[in-house]
Amino acid sequence: MNIKRVTLHITEMKLVFPFATSYGTYRERESILIEIEDMDGCIGWGEVVAFSQPWYTEETVQTSLHMLREFLVPSLLGRTIEHPSELPQLFSNVKRNRMAKAGLEGAVWDIYAQHKNQPLAAVLGGVRSDIEVGVVIGIDTLPRMLQQIERYAVEGYQRFKVKIKPGYDSELLQGIRQAFPNLPLMADANSAYTLQDKDQLKKLDDFGLMMIEQPLADDDILDHALLQKELQTPICLDESIHSLEDARVAITLGSCRVVNIKAGRVGGLTEAIRIHDYCQAHHIPVWCGGMIETGISRAQNVALAALPNFTIPGDISASSRHWEEDVIIPDITLSDGRVPVSSVPGLGYKVNRKRLRNITMQTIVLENHS
Repeated sequence: MNIKRVTLHITEMKLVFPFATSYGTYRERESILIEIEDMDGCIGWGEVVAFSQPWYTEETVQTSLHMLREFLVPSLLGRTIEHPSELPQLFSNVKRNRMAKAGLEGAVWDIYAQHKNQPLAAVLGGVRSDIEVGVVIGIDTLPRMLQQIERYAVEGYQRFKVKIKPGYDSELLQGIRQAFPNLPLMADANSAYTLQDKDQLKKLDDFGLMMIEQPLADDDILDHALLQKELQTPICLDESIHSLEDARVAITLGSCRVVNIKAGRVGGLTEAIRIHDYCQAHHIPVWCGGMIETGISRAQNVALAALPNFTIPGDISASSRHWEEDVIIPDITLSDGRVPVSSVPGLGYKVNRKRLRNITMQTIVLENHS
């Protein structure tokens, strides 16, 4: 693969329903969709999943755009790539900025799979033809959250994650459990607590949760180990895991019993596979998290979740969960709580160019002129 052109599409889509977390509420989703063309005319797609604000990580759409234009894309243009796993080393002179790197790497994986005439899932090492999926319920009033849970249960979702925060946790979960005593349920705190909240978090053991996701800050790996010793409920780490090294440290310390893998958060699919393999070797189950993405990242997540140690339903909901119209054709759809893994070479979905034009606020084209 010799990279000829990189086009950055800065887009914004309105969510079907506002999505509230302990960080804040999202009503629109700004994204960078990356289109890469190689010298053979093959086109691959990736997505930068950073948000507009630095709530989830320090990266934002605008910081990612700067890194892409000034540093990452110039190092890729005109470069001959034998395999996408070369990109982490190619980008190693740029510290962090993992979401920007992951957007480029995802597009290169797409091209690579097309050249191999294989589905993306196959070249990643996937073993499943379909995957079980879960859904996320944002913070809202209890009656409205119960209505959403009931609707999504009818649609077939296999696992339900609810967002919590201090002052809106045990009573909320108690209300959900009264209405749905056998629901496969987990809670996501998005780093909203500290170790001083240990006694309150211990109360959540009463609700039969699959896991509590990221209760403490992303750099509190040691405190997570102390907290896990106090809890019966497994802790799942999300924001704390930026790399294989973070996963190794967390598992060694006993900071978690489950890991959420997001390709964007860890710098791309290559690092995601490495974390998956390490967790599998150490008997730590993993699942694929979501970032309110467009169908481009969602399709990549489906392919990633086809790997064997993704044994917990991930946050890979149908396109209609967030968008009136997605940017891919066909939409990602749900059937009996499962999403099919595409058997089409590459990403497996086409980008709807008309929809892309309608949601694009700015287009930047970077080319190799040598």
